[in-house]
This record gives sequence, structure tokens and C-alpha cells, in this order.
Amino acid sequence: MSNTKAASAASAYRARGNRGNALVRAAVLVGALSGVTAIAQADTAKTSDGPLTWNGITLYGTVDIGFQYQSHGAPLSDYFPAGTEELIQKNSNGSVATINGNNLSQSKIGVQGREEFGNGWAGVFKLETFFNPWSGHVSDALKSLTQNNGVALASQNTGVDSSIAGQFFGGAAYGGLSHAQFGTLTFGRQNSVLADGVAKYDPMGASQAFSLLGFSGTYAGGGVTEDRRLDSSVKYDVTAGSVHFGAQFQPKTSSNPGTTQAFVLGFNFPGGSVDAYYMQKNDAISAAALTAAQFANVGKVCAGTAVAGYACAAPDKALAGTVSDNTATSIMGKYSFANKATVFAGYEHIEYQNPSTPVAPGQVVIGGYTLAFVNNGAYASLTAASKKTVGVVWAGLKYPVTPQLEMTGAYYYYSQNSYAVGANAGCSKAAVSGQCSGSFNGASFLADYRFTKRFDIYAGAWWNQVQGGPANGFLFATATIDPTIGVRYTF
Repeated sequence: MSNTKAASAASAYRARGNRGNALVRAAVLVGALSGVTAIAQADTAKTSDGPLTWNGITLYGTVDIGFQYQSHGAPLSDYFPAGTEELIQKNSNGSVATINGNNLSQSKIGVQGREEFGNGWAGVFKLETFFNPWSGHVSDALKSLTQNNGVALASQNTGVDSSIAGQFFGGAAYGGLSHAQFGTLTFGRQNSVLADGVAKYDPMGASQAFSLLGFSGTYAGGGVTEDRRLDSSVKYDVTAGSVHFGAQFQPKTSSNPGTTQAFVLGFNFPGGSVDAYYMQKNDAISAAALTAAQFANVGKVCAGTAVAGYACAAPDKALAGTVSDNTATSIMGKYSFANKATVFAGYEHIEYQNPSTPVAPGQVVIGGYTLAFVNNGAYASLTAASKKTVGVVWAGLKYPVTPQLEMTGAYYYYSQNSYAVGANAGCSKAAVSGQCSGSFNGASFLADYRFTKRFDIYAGAWWNQVQGGPANGFLFATATIDPTIGVRYTF
């Protein structure tokens, strides 16, 4: 295993070098765009408060940095997009007080463009990079997992799965066509239809520090967080009068073994809107760090010893994966009153079953990571009458106290059925199995004060608790409260 560790260190060094070069290239790009934009703004006599736009190309970004205390958490990750575990996890241990960021908004820098070419048609594109301002690294949740490979829970840092896996354009990379009447058709890496709904109807705006829907991409991804954004997808969105319709399809690729189909149909009305969603994903992948035993078996395979069910992978790229076929349906809505207070509410139902096409060890996934160990049988059997089902409901209120100060409160709840079979069928205790029934409760409060159009300061807290089957394997705590303060600059 000493050779494995050495390889890990070398790989990590190379990864840092590659990311460093990428960041240098990004800095050059941003500097060039900023200079061109400044010239363009001077030439067109735009105000300093206008967008950084030149010839239809806009440079934009966000920096969100803050300080957080967690009653139960794990040490800060340099790579995980949220930095810390605002949502209680198995390795959430003692209290944590740390600089963190990306609490209200993911820090990012991007360029987007729109070029009219006649008869109401326009070409559009978007490129967006996510980064962690406390470390300077490109956001990479899967790297936060690999850093916990073979490490005991009590010694782990924050490590959580996500759709953000170190891709240089992890936020978005797409282009397409747009028309005011006929809608928008785009191709590439882009949000899932469900993720668009969560951003629109979550009272906390998909905040990572104050929202279940923001911290966990599970619900925006129709069952797993890696599907919150879909590579190589085609997406169509149109609004005709009061009717809104959208559709999305993702084919199989080398890093995506299953297809995705998603749809939205909704209605706009004075003061609000409501949308219904459907998303079906084959071979959805949920990644996790390798246990000590799994990590040892991967090392054996890489050393030339065959171990059934395992594939060789570089230590800094090796992960465990659970594979499933998922179906999600959801309805979400919001309404604004005359005093500008807005209420939000939503419900989502997700079904999980074993994959119709199993995935073999060695499968490469997003970010170039490899599933060195794969579980294709997490849900008893493909035809089991008792599939895993999860129902999540949320509601909240956003109220503008003054033109500068806005306050938001939200509540999140989910329940899981008992999908255990045999002697554990119908179980409800965490100590028995993760397949037992159980639930989650979370409540959050946020105050956001905007000094200017581009600069605001915020403070809030999120309490959340897990019990029953979803709390299986939680050795230290099943609840946490996370007071957080921060500042955000947006341009």
C-alpha cells in the first residue's frame, strides 16, 4: 500500500499542476474579456452599473465567502463546492468553526452570449466555471470523496457527491438557438429540467447553506446529485402565453452509461406560477468514498491480483458507486402577494430500483473518475414490489422588510419507505438497516441585506435532523445546527 500512497501523492501533485494551469488560462481569459469590456463600455458611454457586455458577449461572476459554526460536522474540504457539511452526514462528528463560502450562491465566473441574426432568431451560448474562494481551487466534489478513500469516519474531512467534479466548465457549457416565440433549443452540459424548477421554487433559492434542495442535488437530479447537470444533453424550453413547456434528453456516452428523459409543463398566472415535472434516468450513479476494505482490494487489483467485483483505478480517481434506475415526479409553485411577500411550496416523489443494465467495475464517470467498485443490487431485485420511494415536501416565505432587507424562512421534510426484504421487512430503526423507513426534518432562517445592486451581507441558520433508516451508520450525531454569516459580490 505504500506504493499506492506514493502514486496518490504523485497523482495529486499532477492534478494540482493541471488545475493551476487551467486557472492561469482562466485568469488570462477573464483579464482579456475585462479589458475589452472596459473599452466597449467607454466607447458606448455605458454607466459603471451596467453589464460587462461587448458585442453581445457578457462577462459575469459571483464571489461568496463567509464564516460558519456547525454543532456537528467534519473539517472543511478545499474541493467540495459547499466546503462544509451543512446537511448532517455519517462522518459529522464534533463542532466545526471555519471560514467557508458558496453559502447563498456558488462562486463562479462565466461568459454568455446572444447574437441576433434575423427574424427574431438568435444564437446563444454559456460557459461557466465554479470555484471555491477559500482555497482557490476549481470546485470538485468527487475529489473530496477520493480524499476519504480508506479513511475511518472519525478521521474524515467533508466529502459529498455532486455533479461538480472538477470540470473546467462545471457550471455550464452549451450553445444553441433562441426565439421569443418558438423558444430556446440548447446542446451541451446544462442544468436538468428539475434543477431549473428547484432554483425557481425553492424559497432559499437553492442555497447550499440553508436549503436541503440546494445542498443536496438529489432532488434536482431526480434521485442522485450527479444528474443535477447533464452532459451532452439537448434541452428545449418555450413559453406561449400562460403555458410553459420544456423537455430534455441525454443519450448514453462513455461517462454516462444510461439515458435521461425529462419534461416540464406549467402555467403562469397573475402573481405566480405552478409547474409539474417528470424525470426518468437509467443507470443513475451515486458515488462514495471507498471503505478501508474496498480500498485495499483496489490496491490488490492494481498490483496484479484479481479480486472479483473490483477494477484497478488510480487512488485519486477511484470511487465506489451505487447504480439505479430512477423516476421522479414533482409539482412546485409560488405566489406573490400585493405586499411583495412570496410563498413557495413543492412536492417530489422519487422511485429507485436496480438498473435494467448493470454497470461493470471500471466505468469512468463525470470528471474522469472511475468506479472501482459497483453495487448494482441495492434495491433487492429489479421486480421487487417494494421499491425504494422517497417523498420530499417543502414550503417557505420570503418577505421584503425594506427595499434593502429581505427575510426568508423555510421548512423541508422527506420520508423514506421500508424497502428491506426478508427478516427486516417493514423495519423502521436506524440500527437495523439503511433500508428501513425513516425521515428528515430541516428548518432554516435567512436575513439578507443588500447594500448595493452588487454587494450584500447575510446571516442565518439551518437546523436539520435525520432518523430511522436514513440515519443508519451515523456513529456520532443525527442532527446539526449551522449558523452562518457571509458576504457576496455579484457582477
